[in-house]
Amino acid sequence: MSTLSQSSLLLAMSSPPYWHCGRTVLRRSLDQILALLPALAMAILNWGMPALRVVALSVVVCVLVEAACCRIMHRRQTVQDFSAVVTGMCLAFLLPAASPWWLVVLGASAAMLFGKMLFGGLGDNPVSTPIVGWAILFVSYPLFMDPNMVQLATSYEDPLAILKYLGVERAGEISLTDLVLGRQIGALGASQIGGLLVGGFYLLMRGVIRWQIVAGMLCGVLLPFAILHAASDVPTMGPAFHLLTGSVLFCTFFIATDSNVAPTHTLAMLLYGATCGVMVFLIRTFGSYTDGAPFAVLVTSLLTPYFDLIRPKPFGVR
Repeated sequence: MSTLSQSSLLLAMSSPPYWHCGRTVLRRSLDQILALLPALAMAILNWGMPALRVVALSVVVCVLVEAACCRIMHRRQTVQDFSAVVTGMCLAFLLPAASPWWLVVLGASAAMLFGKMLFGGLGDNPVSTPIVGWAILFVSYPLFMDPNMVQLATSYEDPLAILKYLGVERAGEISLTDLVLGRQIGALGASQIGGLLVGGFYLLMRGVIRWQIVAGMLCGVLLPFAILHAASDVPTMGPAFHLLTGSVLFCTFFIATDSNVAPTHTLAMLLYGATCGVMVFLIRTFGSYTDGAPFAVLVTSLLTPYFDLIRPKPFGVR
């Protein structure tokens, strides 16, 4: 029997995760970068050039750390897939616009080392890489990670802090239009709601992210707050306020949908997203942290192996 020539190869084997229809990591990364640009433009408009400085520094450090790790590990360079650029941008979007340079360098280095390369690179990380860097910085330098402590030269307000410390009546004075336009104290890019909506819609239309995760997380956030708002005897803020504040939408479109850490079955993705949303509700309602979205995604992503147990039965199995 003659062997097949290279040109007539019928099946090419590779390790999962699999992407079909000609999709590549580079193509996905470029789509994500394009989706982040509207929010980046709004961040520069609202916070000035310091916002661009934080994003650029984070991207450069992520790329350099990945290149250095690949060289030290004697592995093929992977910086050309632009996944490190996406990581750098997403991490920067979770930082205050006035972050000192050393905080950005530490966060980007920690994200790449402990959130990606330590596990073997892209596809092997159990949690979202930017969230790892954010969590390390948040635990180690909470004051520098608090936008209210570093964004002093601004007339904007932090709606979640106002709700927590000044009450519903004062928080109700904040315009939803201002929230959509990013006129609120928060993370550099995660608070640019209008740009995130444009970018998230683009990713959905391109099929880069799964709508089940997005729908599950949005329902997990909106429904509990809507029920609380309708049933509570004391005044509470409505679900729209909680959707447009903090980093809920950013985590919904860009963090929770990370294909490396999200489950794969339809029902599992819906439950995964809903769990993220409900955890946001629980943290904001009963916890001391005003936002809760990054922590919610971090904890829920650790449960992905259990969500992946939800799968259709093989044909013929009773």
